[in-house]
Amino acid sequence: MAATFTYLTSLLLLTLIIKGSCECSLNNINIGTTRSGREIQGKPEWNVTVINNCSCEQSHIKLSCKGFQSAEIIDPSILSVEGDSCLLIKGSPMKGFKAVNFSYAWDPPFLLLPTSSVIVGPCS
Repeated sequence: MAATFTYLTSLLLLTLIIKGSCECSLNNINIGTTRSGREIQGKPEWNVTVINNCSCEQSHIKLSCKGFQSAEIIDPSILSVEGDSCLLIKGSPMKGFKAVNFSYAWDPPFLLLPTSSVIVGPCS
């Protein structure tokens, strides 16, 4: 009986530890924007890096991008504009601690913020 109780307690504790190590949120999606120094059609070019700073994969990552425009063509498989939001990598999962990069050209730069994502497993 004591062995069963110890086993169940250990299993419960392990489950809580594993679950606790994979608490991802929008705060784990970090976006950095830097000026490249180039100009496209008279507009400054901006390099954007979106990083998933969590061990879990996140999919269907949407960014706020109200009024987003670019004088530079952006590969729609990386960023597609859908009204006031943008979908990253066609909604495909972004693995933990991986990044996606794209560039656009506009003045002034747009404030891109994550608005939603779906956590998918497994976490590593």
